[in-house]
Amino acid sequence: MSRCWLMKSEPNTYSIDDLARDGRTHWDGVRNYQARNLMREMEVGDRVLFYHSNANPPGIVGLARVVKEAYPDPSARDPHSHYYDEKATPEDPRWYMVDIEYVERLPEFVPLAELKEAEGLGDMVVNRRSRLSVQPVTPDEYEIVYRMGGKDGA
Repeated sequence: MSRCWLMKSEPNTYSIDDLARDGRTHWDGVRNYQARNLMREMEVGDRVLFYHSNANPPGIVGLARVVKEAYPDPSARDPHSHYYDEKATPEDPRWYMVDIEYVERLPEFVPLAELKEAEGLGDMVVNRRSRLSVQPVTPDEYEIVYRMGGKDGA
């Protein structure tokens, strides 16, 4: 059974509509070790809740799927990139990314305030440590959010 994740993006940087247009993208620029380590656990087929952060209000807007497992993020070695890391080398790339594909926009937006109030989501990482850009989600949490977003049975 596939694992489940929540991935955050600021809608003015890369939104669910951008992913729908592109069909697929690489999730680069992650510069938090915990988020990086979580991405290295991702497998092809894992389900993703796409979350708009730094929005008013923030919340889950759609669904995606992991289509390529973690591989070195080349932006870490590009001195012209905002995500450059002088310590990254070909032997020790330090930073990784995954590829995801668009699945669908949820019929109903699920704001963070509702996630915090929903029964069964009290331990959801987004409700406890909201700054982490890549977070694990349990299958039960995924199912609850899926239904909150206007869908029937994940």
